[in-house]
Amino acid sequence: MSKDYPPPRTSLRQHVAAAAARIMAEEGVDDYAQAKRKAAKRLGATDSQSLPGNEEIEAALRSYQALYQEDEQRERIQEMRAVALDAMQALAEFRPYLAGPVLRGTAARYGDIDLHLFTDDEKGVEIYLINEGIEYELEPQRQGGGKQRAAVLRCDWQDEVLRLSVFSANQERVRSPYGERANAAALQLLLEELAGGTDNRARDSAADADYLAEDKY
Repeated sequence: MSKDYPPPRTSLRQHVAAAAARIMAEEGVDDYAQAKRKAAKRLGATDSQSLPGNEEIEAALRSYQALYQEDEQRERIQEMRAVALDAMQALAEFRPYLAGPVLRGTAARYGDIDLHLFTDDEKGVEIYLINEGIEYELEPQRQGGGKQRAAVLRCDWQDEVLRLSVFSANQERVRSPYGERANAAALQLLLEELAGGTDNRARDSAADADYLAEDKY
């Protein structure tokens, strides 16, 4: 009688990565750690060494979206980036950058638009929203590597949810621990290139423009 053995560790990593990607794509979870925990729990994966890294999950997410959501994904990213650009133009005095899944092209259903603002007038952002009649919520402060702390506000903008992370002005020229980011000029390029079907090249250009274009508002 044959005996059942648990799947190899590499196979389990792949299963967890695929499950986490599906959770992110279908359930609107945009945090890799949260998606990984949910996937591991559902699969009964308790060995931490068998859990995939963020890069593996993102690769699985891109594959899932390309296979099951290709047209929907392209339209969603185009729409969310257009909303992001509109918000960035309105918030130009606070030096906004687009970051996160919308920039990377992996934003899921019900995901947020992640904007990073750089200003020494944190209250000025709140005052702007109040004056525009935009309701907002404060979230727990986020912290990246080093001393990059940010106040976080959430609000609705053209039927999308904005997550505004407000950093001090001197952190604008420090390499972000949250990954690549793009200013309004680079985002405009992304929108034009995505409309032409060359999103990957545009995303690379946006990453290159992170610092080169940051003064071109």
